[in-house]
Amino acid sequence: MERTSPALADSRGLCTLTDGHAGNVRQAQSLARALGGEAREAVLSPRAPWRWVAPRLLPGATHAFGTAFHHLQMQPPALAIGCGRQAALATRLLRMRGSRAVQILDPRIDPSHWDLVIAPEHDGLTGPNVLTLLGSLNPVDDAWLADARAAFPSFAALPSPRIAVLLGGDSAHYSFDAAAFGRLASRLDASATTHSLMLTTSRRTSPGVIDALRQRWSARANTLLWCGAPDGPNPYAGLLAWADRIVCTPDSVNMLSEACGTRAPVQVFEPDRVSGRPRRFIDALLRRGHIRDLPDGQAPFGGEPLRETARIAAEVRARLDLPDR
Repeated sequence: MERTSPALADSRGLCTLTDGHAGNVRQAQSLARALGGEAREAVLSPRAPWRWVAPRLLPGATHAFGTAFHHLQMQPPALAIGCGRQAALATRLLRMRGSRAVQILDPRIDPSHWDLVIAPEHDGLTGPNVLTLLGSLNPVDDAWLADARAAFPSFAALPSPRIAVLLGGDSAHYSFDAAAFGRLASRLDASATTHSLMLTTSRRTSPGVIDALRQRWSARANTLLWCGAPDGPNPYAGLLAWADRIVCTPDSVNMLSEACGTRAPVQVFEPDRVSGRPRRFIDALLRRGHIRDLPDGQAPFGGEPLRETARIAAEVRARLDLPDR
């Protein structure tokens, strides 16, 4: 089935298409907002066999996403923005119906099936219609940070300096288990005795790490913990906005990109233990001065925040001859 907004089939506007995974939704919506459009949103659940082979075409692919998407193909949006492999099939189909199609992340087939493909540098994808960026698309800019501070005004009462700690979890390229958490916690305890700590977990953080986190810091003064819905509204944006320093685990390109979009110094825990494409991304951040290894100390470091979304949106606008917002 497909979940859609009532006005999804508005042929005059923008539509974002994803599999509903938070990282993909965030990238597609961030680009849509930067382009200045009021985007409709489609969350796709393709049927077998198309979900296994997307974005490759098989007979009957126009019916891969159910009735609502079939209707959307009959009244295609002017611009379709997809993120992720499943959405790549949807944007490819909409382009065949007349939409301009922008696909975020490497679709793993020839990029010429879309008007534009946006891929991170560390994927190594090239082509005449490929736009590359350092990291991932996200909404973090000065206005977004100001809105986040306004949404979480109580964080101002935490004594400064405030350290935001962003905890991820296991991935194909890094293992963040209870032992790794213990190593990180020891470093933070040694350097943050007079600081406020603002800590948040992610969907991939293991129950063992969450238990260790609560046991270690739940009773610490000037500490904010968020490990899920029972702890209240997700304060992630507020943590980024109020942080004087940010410490990240190295497993998430999206999380690192958003941390580097702030004006706070960003330190990464155990970057040398990451492998594969995320390691290439981290190495690029280190070379360009956007991050430091956590043991390198607390000295401030300069440089402009990583704000790739506005640049990419300007390129999309120019390449597709879209009106300025």
